[in-house]
Amino acid sequence: MNPPTATHSDATAPEKQARSKYSCVACGGEAVWNPAKQKLVCAFCGTEMPLPAASEAMPGLQSTDIVEHDLVAALRDLSGEARGWARATRMIKCRQCQAISVFDATKQAKACEFCGASAIVDYDETGDVIRPEAILPIQVSEPQARDRLRAWYGKLWWAPNALKKKAMADRVSGLYLPYWTFDAMVDARWQAEAGYYYYETETYFENGEQRSRQVQRVRWEYASGSLNHFFDDTLVCGSRGVREALLRNIEPFPTTEKGTGALKPYDPAYVSGWTVERYQIDLIAAAKLSRERMLGETRGLCSQQVPGDTQRNLQVDANFSRQTFKHILAPVWLLTYVYANKDYQVVMNAVTGKLDGEYPKSWVKITLAVIAVLIVLFVVFAGGGGRHR
Repeated sequence: MNPPTATHSDATAPEKQARSKYSCVACGGEAVWNPAKQKLVCAFCGTEMPLPAASEAMPGLQSTDIVEHDLVAALRDLSGEARGWARATRMIKCRQCQAISVFDATKQAKACEFCGASAIVDYDETGDVIRPEAILPIQVSEPQARDRLRAWYGKLWWAPNALKKKAMADRVSGLYLPYWTFDAMVDARWQAEAGYYYYETETYFENGEQRSRQVQRVRWEYASGSLNHFFDDTLVCGSRGVREALLRNIEPFPTTEKGTGALKPYDPAYVSGWTVERYQIDLIAAAKLSRERMLGETRGLCSQQVPGDTQRNLQVDANFSRQTFKHILAPVWLLTYVYANKDYQVVMNAVTGKLDGEYPKSWVKITLAVIAVLIVLFVVFAGGGGRHR
């Protein structure tokens, strides 16, 4: 059963009530989610508080179950999905990278969290965002993230020597990115030509002498089969603020695991004090991307079933059923810095700690390496030529 739909008019009071639950019980200061302690911690006096019960934090917000929604039904009627962030929020849009950041209404933003640009403007939601179904709470704390970033930079031999000091002087940001997950059962039929290697002896002449060699041939046979496969939580990121290639390299997020680090039912307390990116790849576009990825994986799985040593003309007919989706938030640590007038990003999976990033190359180191190789080659060939004489 889908959570109840909230409109602008009826969501205001609950959002204010939810916001009041994150005030420190000791001093009244702002309590934010602390990933190291997995609790709400007052930023002023350090008082720790457990996650409030869902019924207290946001009346009507379901937190006992994470629901997979019927994709076909949702695409027919998007108005049926639960809306809003279940908390008082403010949005800004970056004019440079186009990312839309969502944060607590009391916060003020001076620069974009994704690219560092100061060209930001308030963003008014034209239609309520679909509420996240679940969230992966941050597991890697900021000190841990900084230590791993320093270690990563220390291994970049081709980077300029000044990079580590310059990059780590910039602020690392903890962000929640919007993700869509899609489930589907695929029933596929495939046909192809399976190739089997065999060898024949071939004679030839070289310098007037007859020689023989083994030549590989291929015998082609028709092959067909079927595949039944369930896709569980195919991920499509709705972010525009983080480089897609970097995100693919730090995935997957543990959306199907249980226990520590697993998905939790969405609760606004988890994002208290943190910035969330509003998805810019909507459900319709994300569903299309997920289908393309599933088709690609289905083709790959069918290809693995083709017998023989090689194959050609693989044809796959796939039918999808039991299609469901959910909208989740996944955490990353993001470092954006500028070096030699060019911007770079380093992103870390804030659950698993997997990291990938961009960095400049030192032309001095590359030039010295090329010169060193040329010197070695010259010595080797010069020495070899001397012995030949």
